[in-house]
Amino acid sequence: MGEERTGPVGPGTGRTRLIRKAVAAAVAAVVAAIVCVAASFADATALDYGLIVVGSLALAGQGAAPRAGLAVTTVCLSAHVLHAHPGAVAAVPVVGAVHAASRVGRRGVAALAGGAFLAAFLAADLMAGQSAGRTLLLAGWFLCALVTGLADKNWQAYLRQTEERAAEAERTREEAARRRAGEERLCIARELHDSLTHSISIVKLQAGVAAHLARKRGEDVPEALLAIQEASGEAMRELRSTLDVLREDQAPGRLDELVRRARAAGLAVDLTIRDHTDLGSGAGGGGGVRVGAGVALPPAVDAAVYRIVQEALTNAARHAGPAEVKVELTVAEGELEVCVTDDGGAVPDVPCTPGTGLTGMRERVTALGGTLQTGPRPGGGFRVLARIPTAVARIPAAGEPETVVDGASGRASRRAARA
Repeated sequence: MGEERTGPVGPGTGRTRLIRKAVAAAVAAVVAAIVCVAASFADATALDYGLIVVGSLALAGQGAAPRAGLAVTTVCLSAHVLHAHPGAVAAVPVVGAVHAASRVGRRGVAALAGGAFLAAFLAADLMAGQSAGRTLLLAGWFLCALVTGLADKNWQAYLRQTEERAAEAERTREEAARRRAGEERLCIARELHDSLTHSISIVKLQAGVAAHLARKRGEDVPEALLAIQEASGEAMRELRSTLDVLREDQAPGRLDELVRRARAAGLAVDLTIRDHTDLGSGAGGGGGVRVGAGVALPPAVDAAVYRIVQEALTNAARHAGPAEVKVELTVAEGELEVCVTDDGGAVPDVPCTPGTGLTGMRERVTALGGTLQTGPRPGGGFRVLARIPTAVARIPAAGEPETVVDGASGRASRRAARA
């Protein structure tokens, strides 16, 4: 999602913000005191002190309203300069406000505010019969404030990107390890099937034929032969169960558990599952997603849905701030739609640069033949919309034929459901 939005709101973040506000207020008070002391040498009046205090304390509110704080500081200190003709120290609050505005990306507004203050300072110097030397010196200060604000912003963006890349690398390593483990299980299952299943089947078949021929000739079936037949049948059943376990490709987790963990972390998440097929309705099931009582997803699609929702919730917690998130899964004939929306601070006119999370999400959906749309919503907030083609298979009752459709090739086959 948007890679430049503010982070989540949690207990730790709340305490951090309170500390930052307290530090900003203390710095603003110190700046006000310094400028007031400097103004006392310029025969400042009560109006000047009031302008200094209001303009300096406005620095404390720039975190919440950068443009408003910058405007108040610039107007107050410009009025003070024109009224009292103080020294260059009067520019300190405005320089701080320009730096803070540039740090949050308001470089144009910060440059305009700095230019307006410099114009007022130059006018005051000219009225006092002084040269423009001090104004040129202050222009260098404002230029440094703009540059350092931009550098700080880029540095913070670099740190965030580095942290995201490290988290993505860790998650990729975990997924690769799980994939290698799955491939190893499948290899073992194939070897067991090719070597043992065939041999045991032959033993069972021959024992059954021998017992049948003995009964046909009216002879007593040897107990050893019956024991071989029974033991081989039991061995076949146990081997099939073992192969089923080895071939299982389970999803990384359950979707409801993922949503519950997000809520426990302080994110307001609403999960909705809609089943527009004629195979059942309701939520639940035992797999990773299991949408619908009688509707199951193929393992690859199941894992993709889990990872898409996981990444979307992670981005919402990281970037959307105190937002509400809606997770909607819609199952239709041949298609699954996953829509995750939030009402955070993303706006349509601000472009979103996809990070590694969104890129991996798109690659996962594309590999399944689906489409992914990500970006700010028209009314504000962010939306992730994935459409994945899939086959919806009904879970039959015991003994009932089950129709299984391959979502990639469209081929259908029928097999009997085991009791």
